[in-house]
Amino acid sequence: MIVLCVTGSVAAVETIKLAREFRRQGFEVQPFLSKNGEKIIHSNALEFACGRSVITDITGMIEHIKYIDVDLILVAPATANIISKFTYKIADDHISSLLIAAQGHDTPILFIPSMHETMYKTISENIEKLKSEGVHFFEPKMEEVHAKFPNKEDIILESSKLTTSNDFDNINILISIGRTREYIDPIRVISNKSTGKMGLELIKEGYRRGANLTVISGEIDVELPKMINVVKVDTCSQMSEEIKKHLKGNNVFISAAAVSDFVPKSSDKKISSDNGILVEFTPAEKIIEKVKDMSPNSYLVGFKAEYDLSDEELINKGRKQIVKSKSDFVLVNDVGKVSDSDESYAILVDENNHKNMGFISKKDLVCKIFDRTFEDINL
Repeated sequence: MIVLCVTGSVAAVETIKLAREFRRQGFEVQPFLSKNGEKIIHSNALEFACGRSVITDITGMIEHIKYIDVDLILVAPATANIISKFTYKIADDHISSLLIAAQGHDTPILFIPSMHETMYKTISENIEKLKSEGVHFFEPKMEEVHAKFPNKEDIILESSKLTTSNDFDNINILISIGRTREYIDPIRVISNKSTGKMGLELIKEGYRRGANLTVISGEIDVELPKMINVVKVDTCSQMSEEIKKHLKGNNVFISAAAVSDFVPKSSDKKISSDNGILVEFTPAEKIIEKVKDMSPNSYLVGFKAEYDLSDEELINKGRKQIVKSKSDFVLVNDVGKVSDSDESYAILVDENNHKNMGFISKKDLVCKIFDRTFEDINL
């Protein structure tokens, strides 16, 4: 369960959607609302969003003690007032009392600051003091001289990390995602339909489980979490160069990018549209086939996209990639069998065995990828 403490910032209006999204993700949410927070949002709206009665004061139920044994206490938004009171352990209402009791109980606490920029800078010493005590802070968006409420997806991901077993703690993972583009001339490109949704789920799962992530990203149609170190690339040669640069020092490389198989012979000038053109292609470098030579100790997870093949053919394709790349295992995806880009039809193939995942959501699939990787690197 997450205890959601809403204090008196105008960003409190964002917590209704945040609470609803938490519940969609399977979390139970118990709301606490401050007196100043009640001036901004109605307790009925928060009760509807959380599906639980809102606690607005300390009563004979001693709520500040009853709810300390939870997975996470999230203060969103967190005002300068509540941060400063907690810094000096002032317990004058139900939220400040809950925080002090929870800190003594070692319950994780996450603050989402939201206030004017000058106030945020003024209480920076208080924030640093609380960080030194093990309290977590999620940096706000600095816009229009305000420390603004971050994207709710990022808050949920950070909360998930604090409520998940960090089995990949201190494991460095390099992930390549997205599609590359190859230039026919300065304004025309050839690419593919990869959206980056699988890459996003890989990133979120790795972050939740405590891994140190570096992401090499081609073009994508999704927004990545702001706390991830992302290196942007365009062409397959740029992708290859960055992977080579970042490969060493990473324990695991997940090669999920949809890299172009062929590179067109490019013109330095725009090709005239008056006539038809014949484009000459040459095979692109297969960077995955060089990974083990460059970094023999890296655990390598490969991806292979195929179209409308039998399971036997998919398995054979996966085995051939393992032989060529020495991947520890390969996820073969049949993109011809799915119309929903949130779903995959996948078979996990290793040197000796295979496991048919069938039709599976990308979210569930990446959980299995990380589970398998964890098992293998901890043998």
